[in-house]
Amino acid sequence: MKLITVSGPPSSGKTAVILQVAAHFRTAGKSIGAIKFDCLSSCDDELYERNQIPVKTGISGNLCPDHFFITNIENGLRWGKKHGFDVLFSESAGLCNRCSPHIKGICAVCVIDCLSGINTPKKIGPMLKFADYIAVTKGDIVSQAEREVFYAGIRRVNPKATVTFVNGITGQGSFKLAKFLAETPDTDTLEEKYLRFSMPSALCSYCAGQTRIGERYEMGSVRKMAFDDETGGGDAK
Repeated sequence: MKLITVSGPPSSGKTAVILQVAAHFRTAGKSIGAIKFDCLSSCDDELYERNQIPVKTGISGNLCPDHFFITNIENGLRWGKKHGFDVLFSESAGLCNRCSPHIKGICAVCVIDCLSGINTPKKIGPMLKFADYIAVTKGDIVSQAEREVFYAGIRRVNPKATVTFVNGITGQGSFKLAKFLAETPDTDTLEEKYLRFSMPSALCSYCAGQTRIGERYEMGSVRKMAFDDETGGGDAK
């Protein structure tokens, strides 16, 4: 079974891209499953079910969705193997640009949309920098010049990945992504594999449920900014 991790900022079109790619796999006679990780709620499971794709949804709640992902993905893989899927998509929560839900040896896709701004690529961390394939969505809504600038920004962050524009509504560009994924190796287990990048740092007192403000209540992983008091709080590092 092939395991594909799909990441990207919120509302970038991850589910739409997965559904378009899944359609190509199903045309080729492949069975598809999906795992959707989210933070507080999700309605994407309805989209998968509407397209006859079995799906499991995990809600991280007050936990970091990346930590929630990595502690559940092995069982998710077992679920996919039990049901005999040929391809299993893991869709990340897309909570923040620091997320890093990619695993060494597992094909990693990042979905990013042109409407997020031309400077967005340099604001996104591991999920873009360490992806094997980058699907750029909503390119039909911006000008050719904006697409080229956006593409150049992606290339500066990740010069090695395959980058294509994919339309999540019409499916244009999805066949190339499906062909790329079809050539990736199968995955039998995730035991002893490594993340491509470390998770966001934890644990501080606020992670543990603290709500009061003040240094006396701050413990664990805390990083302070440096302010220039003489100028009334100017530059911060």
